[in-house]
Amino acid sequence: VAAAPGAAPAAAPEADMRGRRLMVFFFDLTSMQPEELQRAAAAARAYVDTRLSPADLVAVVSLGTSLEVDQDFTADRAQLGRVLDAFGGTGAEGFEEGVTDTSVAPDTGAAFTPDDSEFNIFDTDRRLEALRTLATALSGIEQKKSVIYFSSGMSRTGQDNQVLLREAVDRAVRANVSIYAADMRGLQAIVPGGEAQQASVRGVKAFSGAALSSQFDRTFASQETLATLAEDTGGRAFFDSNDFSGVFDRVVADTSSYYVLGYQSTNSTRDGRYRHIEVRVKRDGVKLEYRKGYYAPTDFAHANREGREQQLQDQLFSDISDTDLGVYVSAAYFRLAKDRYYVPVSLVVPGSEIPFARAGDRHKATLDILGLVRDEAKRPVGRIRDTVKLAVGEGQQVQSKNVQYQTAFELPPGRFSLKVVVRENQDGAVGSYETNIVVPDLSRGSPKVSAVVLGSQLRASGRRDANLPLVRNGQALVPNVAHVISTGQPVYVYFEVYDPAASPGADGRVHLLASLALYRRGVRVYETPPDDITAENVASRKAAAVELTVPPDALEPGLYLCQVNVIDDIAGTFAFPRLAVYVRAAAPARGAS
Repeated sequence: VAAAPGAAPAAAPEADMRGRRLMVFFFDLTSMQPEELQRAAAAARAYVDTRLSPADLVAVVSLGTSLEVDQDFTADRAQLGRVLDAFGGTGAEGFEEGVTDTSVAPDTGAAFTPDDSEFNIFDTDRRLEALRTLATALSGIEQKKSVIYFSSGMSRTGQDNQVLLREAVDRAVRANVSIYAADMRGLQAIVPGGEAQQASVRGVKAFSGAALSSQFDRTFASQETLATLAEDTGGRAFFDSNDFSGVFDRVVADTSSYYVLGYQSTNSTRDGRYRHIEVRVKRDGVKLEYRKGYYAPTDFAHANREGREQQLQDQLFSDISDTDLGVYVSAAYFRLAKDRYYVPVSLVVPGSEIPFARAGDRHKATLDILGLVRDEAKRPVGRIRDTVKLAVGEGQQVQSKNVQYQTAFELPPGRFSLKVVVRENQDGAVGSYETNIVVPDLSRGSPKVSAVVLGSQLRASGRRDANLPLVRNGQALVPNVAHVISTGQPVYVYFEVYDPAASPGADGRVHLLASLALYRRGVRVYETPPDDITAENVASRKAAAVELTVPPDALEPGLYLCQVNVIDDIAGTFAFPRLAVYVRAAAPARGAS
């Protein structure tokens, strides 16, 4: 059982498991209050002390800040007792969901009652993910396994957790794991106006009966997911009882004798749909209990919308993401204010890797893009979610080119991480790219130079983009992510210099000199004439924007070192940013020999 979350299925332990009753005690510390955890530990300890048979093997796991294996399978009463006694204190964290219906919220004198539904989604996802991981770890053991899940309910918010619920059930069924859910709140009395430990409710619903009905609904909602997990995996759910020995009685009865039936389905469709199973016998007076069905395997073509979105989320937060689709990302930075920077991000997918579907007179394809920017404390500070629709008259036009997507963030100075996941929606191939973004603090030093952006194309900009970096005279520079251009293409270099020194005279003129030099094998082969800048031409950013151009056919194919020379003549300071650029021979035109 000892497996980290997300790990591959664990191999069967060395001990012979055949003919043994395998039980896992799962303590959900994130939902139970201290007194509820004590009940769960006492019930488990009572079974171990009085009913544990030589055929039993018991493991203990818990979910707090992470999924922990507290005890692997053993029949040692003393060892199990020591592990269970550790849960008998006040270690429960009590993170179960709070009241989200503000019309019946306790009157605590606060002017605002927060809606914690977003936390509930995250909390439920963690618990379902833990059950799925546990089932995966147990799949290496062939015979039936019983997981006794001690919790205080599990609520879902609409359909938000549906994908993970189905996946947890499917993983348990395929691993021959049955979940027996025990609600450790025991027998509950729904009291009008709330229980004694709660503040009085406010609003007219306290007098109309709606508040009491809402309490019943919340209790039922917290039990419904447990019932689904239990029934769909062949186990049972136990609610509204202070005698918790019933869950152990049921496990013993279900695992004392059972049949394992196997068959191969003739339906090869990989649609991910639920397939019902019915077992019949010819003997009268027999009650059959069996799993009612399973989820068919799925592929991308048959995945539903929720499943496809979950796939992107899983790839985004996975430590090892898929790289079947080529993805390349670059970022730059430009100062907007003292502590605020414009960070343009360019994402490129090779057109040769995108399959196009013919639709009428157009070739069409779509790309789903999901990305996340996080600061050094791993807090999200920016997000990308977009679907790019491609429609071209001739698909081969794109096969030899790149598809480029551009977006931007506003960030303070600091270090950030960016991860982007891209999926093409024809075959479902997924690619990912992860990089660091460093936004320097340009409040010190001179000259204060932004990132240097290189490109070979200009596009018309709209009014909304007129004051943004990379835009000059109504045209926006398209960043070249790979720094690879073809002969016959121009080379554009754009950067900005902030707060250049001004002359002490009345005119307050600045004097910046900027040029671009290209070196090959250490020899300078080309240099642009110096650009003499005498004023801040972007007043809103107190910046001098500089664009330098290398004309087409000025460079032979090969690898070059591109050096930007920036001299602040008044301040007597200078900077020489460098970047590499590769010039390749242009492909011959169609029809040429």
